[in-house]
Amino acid sequence: MIRDEIKGKAWKFGSNVSTDSIAPGRLISLRANPKEYAKHVLEDARPEFARDVKEDDFIVADRNFGCGSSREIAPLIIKEAGVGAVLSKSFGRIFYRNAINNGMLLIECDTDRIADGDELVVDVAGRVIHKKNDPDFAMEFRLSDKEIKIVSEGGLLNYIEKYNSLDI
Repeated sequence: MIRDEIKGKAWKFGSNVSTDSIAPGRLISLRANPKEYAKHVLEDARPEFARDVKEDDFIVADRNFGCGSSREIAPLIIKEAGVGAVLSKSFGRIFYRNAINNGMLLIECDTDRIADGDELVVDVAGRVIHKKNDPDFAMEFRLSDKEIKIVSEGGLLNYIEKYNSLDI
């Protein structure tokens, strides 16, 4: 379920964070237990992340987040870890579809002016990002109504079940 406003801390990552880094391959046997697998999310890229991430915190990346293999488990364990949204200049396209279809909020935006540890407020309804302690910072982003509807229902299958339709 997506709320109109999400508040959390930015966890900054670089470019080309692959699904192999998000969901470590050596632990692929955990894919049947996303809650357990989420305890290891992004541990190869940033070992403290899974342990220290708080509910509604944000992953903030440079570009091409989620590139690589089509591991559907990658966005699932990010969501299971409590991440409020992933912000990046661009996403691996299969990762993007898997994330939206599984109810994970992704936002394409210019992440250069967001630093690690920044306290962010994402106004989903208004499609703008603010920094909690910087009243001059306001960054607009695009997100389609269709994507918001799918994510709001917890994913595409939940949407179809609720509305008995693919009309979005």
